[in-house]
Amino acid sequence: MKRLTLEGWILLSYVEWIMRFRPFRELHGKLRSTPVGDRAGNGTVSSERLCRAVDYACVFYFKRVLCLQRSSATALLLRRYGWPAEMVIGAQMLPFKSHAWCELDGVVINDKPYVTEIYSVLERC
Repeated sequence: MKRLTLEGWILLSYVEWIMRFRPFRELHGKLRSTPVGDRAGNGTVSSERLCRAVDYACVFYFKRVLCLQRSSATALLLRRYGWPAEMVIGAQMLPFKSHAWCELDGVVINDKPYVTEIYSVLERC
């Protein structure tokens, strides 16, 4: 679990760097272009364990991690280990709020399951 948490922490740093110094389209392109890894080599790592590793990495991160950064890092880590995860961005109109979460086969995996009832999906990547 330590190694997975470290990988999650590094991905959080990477995503923050992109968000701070590059346009959003670069993060979007990175998520879209990242292939799903070979599950045969890493099939022993469950999606729940990978999500938990990113959650732990958020605890040890040096500043507050918001949903876009967390969900991007989670999707990248899951794809690295062979899970076809999608990051989803949604919005609520009144009062206006936006949110990002991760889905695996259409099921929310790193947030509350009812998040899809609150937010309308704007983008999947």
